[in-house]
Amino acid sequence: MTRLFTALVSVLLVPGYLHAQKKSQASTTPVVKSADSLFKPVKWRNIGPFRGGRSNAVAGIPGNDQVYYVGYTGGGVWKTEDGGLNWRNISDGFFSVGSIGDIAIAASDHNTIYVGSGEHAVRGVMTSYGDGMYKSTDAGRTWKKTGLEKTRHISDVIIHPTNPDLVYVAAQGPVHGNSPDRGIYRTADGGTTWQKILFANDSTGFSSLSMDPHNPRVLYAASWQHRRFPWTVSSGGPGSAIWKSTDGGDTWSKLSGGLPSLMGKIGVAVSGANGNRVFAIIETEKSKSGLYRSDDAGKTWSLLSNNQDISSRSWYYMEVFADPKNENLVYVLNAPMMRSIDGGRTFSNIRVGHGDTHDLWINPDNPENLILGDDGGAEITFNSGRSWTTQMNQPTAQFYRVNADNSFPYKIYGGQQDNTSVIIASRTNGFGIADGDWQAGAGCECAYQAFDPANPTLVYGGCYQG
Repeated sequence: MTRLFTALVSVLLVPGYLHAQKKSQASTTPVVKSADSLFKPVKWRNIGPFRGGRSNAVAGIPGNDQVYYVGYTGGGVWKTEDGGLNWRNISDGFFSVGSIGDIAIAASDHNTIYVGSGEHAVRGVMTSYGDGMYKSTDAGRTWKKTGLEKTRHISDVIIHPTNPDLVYVAAQGPVHGNSPDRGIYRTADGGTTWQKILFANDSTGFSSLSMDPHNPRVLYAASWQHRRFPWTVSSGGPGSAIWKSTDGGDTWSKLSGGLPSLMGKIGVAVSGANGNRVFAIIETEKSKSGLYRSDDAGKTWSLLSNNQDISSRSWYYMEVFADPKNENLVYVLNAPMMRSIDGGRTFSNIRVGHGDTHDLWINPDNPENLILGDDGGAEITFNSGRSWTTQMNQPTAQFYRVNADNSFPYKIYGGQQDNTSVIIASRTNGFGIADGDWQAGAGCECAYQAFDPANPTLVYGGCYQG
């Protein structure tokens, strides 16, 4: 009886199953779901650490030493209204990218802000390229995109001092290949339309742009021929030069008197105290690299300092800033932050909260008040750098890799750019995940941390060159 029942079941069910299987195979095609759709139900939460990450852009407001803006290479734009005690993100939901190149606030209307996207320090581990310009007319509460989508990486944004609709942009362009979208751009209608007013060639972008505070029709621009390959950076060539315009960018002339014949990356700045004094930090052959100065508005130049601390690792730095009131005071940003009080002849190191300095804003009303952007985030000083605000309140770190163990609650392991590796709790029983819930891990920023997931009492990690 059992054998008969089994046979009947086989006869009745198997053919039907096979028929349904063939029908299903014939009529159904595999449905491939995107990663975005799979993770859509999952909500992100920020677990820190509250230790700042790499910043390429900072800006402040004359007349209000409590309000500042900072742009990160992966964290978007943030704002403080209490002198750096607290920071909050103001770009999420408006920006398509988190990589920021420069921030400019209109001197004639502090509610008008322009942001150029795409970090301009061409690291091999750049987060992403940018997608053009963004603008706010309500002090950062809302934003709209305003063009130049193909410029990829923007180094400088300059706003006319009395006309917030007249803006100049230095487009450095893509890192890994040639592009016709490099150049100096200008808008006269607040970003609705843009005009390319200076172009060198498709392998040469613009690394710096400076406007004479005494005469906004006078502009200096630095072009940079460059390309990053997977194994090296090609920096320099006939496209690298310093340019000048005296008619608001309509026409340009290439400067040469006293400058090296072959140059790499260049930063340029006009003194706010003396419009004839122009500083340029120039990458060239080692014996001639350093700070150059012109005292006749760019006609002739002299090498003032060959100090290698101000021109090393040029593709990453080469930023110069002139004090707005003292023509002999000038800053150069590099792995240390350097300052000269004798017009650029000698330099001394300024102690800051973090190395690898990339951008500086000097308060024109009070030059002792500065905000610095570096690989540790943003920091503010009110006493010319004798002390700085903390960077341990900015959850903007750039991580190179991430791992997790099987603890409960589980811990997360990663390497933070230009910092230690990190071991951080995924959750706590307190009000949040604070600095007491994370610690430095094994190895440095590049660390692949290895451990027994079930019993992570020993953690192994590496650093450069073993």
